[in-house]
Amino acid sequence: MSLGRLRAVVGNPFQLLLLACSFALAGYAGVRLLAGETLQVALWFVGSALLHDLVLLPLYATVDRAAVRLLGACGRRDWTPYVRVPALLSCLLLLVWFPLISGRVDARYAGATGLSADGFLARWLLVTAALFAASALLLALRLRPRRRPR
Repeated sequence: MSLGRLRAVVGNPFQLLLLACSFALAGYAGVRLLAGETLQVALWFVGSALLHDLVLLPLYATVDRAAVRLLGACGRRDWTPYVRVPALLSCLLLLVWFPLISGRVDARYAGATGLSADGFLARWLLVTAALFAASALLLALRLRPRRRPR
């Protein structure tokens, strides 16, 4: 097999090395993660996959379709990304930080980190408002009339 054909099949050697390193890192993380409570970790992975596929995916697909239809009915379908991106980022932050945002943490959090769990809801709301404001600003800049040179 020629070098050109091998490169077409395998790709860039740097990409192959990077892929091998990422598999090694994922394998190491998996071994470390499963070393303690294997059953609980496996249940968490299966439960999160089922929660995403059976609950969250239909929910956010329905909300996205409704937003596209609403913006399409207003004749502003091209504004959809300016609503999608901040909503996606806000929901992702909510999903990651939900225990702290909802205030459902026990005393172990304060004991382990030395920090209070208060204020996460207000911060998340501020970040969400900033994301939507930045998106609105980008949309306004895109829609502003441009002056043509004479």
